[in-house]
Amino acid sequence: MQMPEASLDYVFVDPPFGSNIIYSDLSILWESWLRLATNTSQEAVIHRRKKHGHKLDDYLLLMTQSFSSMFKMLKPGRWMTVEFHNTKSAVWNAIHEAITRAGFVVADISTLDKQQGTYKQVTAAGAVKQDLIISAYKPRAGFEQRFLQEAGTAEGAWDFVRQHLSQLPRVVWKDGALEPVAERQAHLLFDRMVAFHIQRGATVPLSAPAFYAGLRERFVERDGQYFLADQVAEYDAARLQAGQVAQLALFVSDEKSSVQWLRQQLDPALGGHPQTYQELQPQFLRQLHQARHEQLPELRDLLEHNFLQDSSERWHAPDPGKAADLDALRRKDLLREFERYRTEKGRLKQFRSEAVRAGFADAWQRRDYAAIVQVAERLPESVLQEDPELLMYYDNASLRVT
Repeated sequence: MQMPEASLDYVFVDPPFGSNIIYSDLSILWESWLRLATNTSQEAVIHRRKKHGHKLDDYLLLMTQSFSSMFKMLKPGRWMTVEFHNTKSAVWNAIHEAITRAGFVVADISTLDKQQGTYKQVTAAGAVKQDLIISAYKPRAGFEQRFLQEAGTAEGAWDFVRQHLSQLPRVVWKDGALEPVAERQAHLLFDRMVAFHIQRGATVPLSAPAFYAGLRERFVERDGQYFLADQVAEYDAARLQAGQVAQLALFVSDEKSSVQWLRQQLDPALGGHPQTYQELQPQFLRQLHQARHEQLPELRDLLEHNFLQDSSERWHAPDPGKAADLDALRRKDLLREFERYRTEKGRLKQFRSEAVRAGFADAWQRRDYAAIVQVAERLPESVLQEDPELLMYYDNASLRVT
């Protein structure tokens, strides 16, 4: 039976987990009895042992087709929940990319502890013990229509932020404690805004400093999270009841996450305070898990390029005006590095991922899609597949290269 479009109120899906389970192989016995055979050409799994089986790109394409069908069936403004379980970042990013390619907006990612583990979870040391829960929604029809008219403008970007904030949970309790909503943080709101534009082929109208300054002007900030005016009273009441809010854990592996960690330590709005280099350095080294391919600047350089120092030699987060000046200088340095990657030959073994991100963003704005593809193909495949931002730019640029 063919279901009519926009007829479902809610979708829950537990999709194939990449290469964890080869479902057709498990069905061979039953198929021999029933005299039926699975059409493995349409099986959304990665075949590790079959010569002509699906690879990661095939899996991404099949999952995108599946999520696109769900997107059509779901009513505007309604939600989809995806339960997912995999140990590999590349497979996780493929699922995330497929969801956004289909048109959904990711609003929350959390873990599900089912208490009772499977046989493999109990017996295998390397097995993932918890599943991830991805909550995503289909934008309202009115918003999509407005965005088509406003795409590439600042007002279109702020319209996206308003509708995204309206969809996000306002208060989250866990084990009796008030949990911060990660998606309400400035850098994730910026990432979602950028992704929404890229997936729809639009130019991104705001730089990061302009976006962060605009957030402070247009929305209400609490504990490093942003709310609509009619949402904040509910959060304030929960905040009084809780007393304090837990700080979000941050995995520091590259330049982008290092700057986010430093901002968390230095910005009072995020629970931090001004500190000297000597105070920050041992903390930073304890948190750092540098990726093998990452060419990470020294801590002092990260501070000089992103923060300001007072007369007591304490580093602090800059105000919006100064942040824009610092960002312009930093971006110039990153684009210079990206140009070197573009003109050199051979595979890139060590590089600044942040320079590649900045270069991809700049090339997208200039519609130089060939530059994105050119540099992407010089990166190690594992790095490209495991970085959702780089993968997003590469996939969308590949569709537009003539």
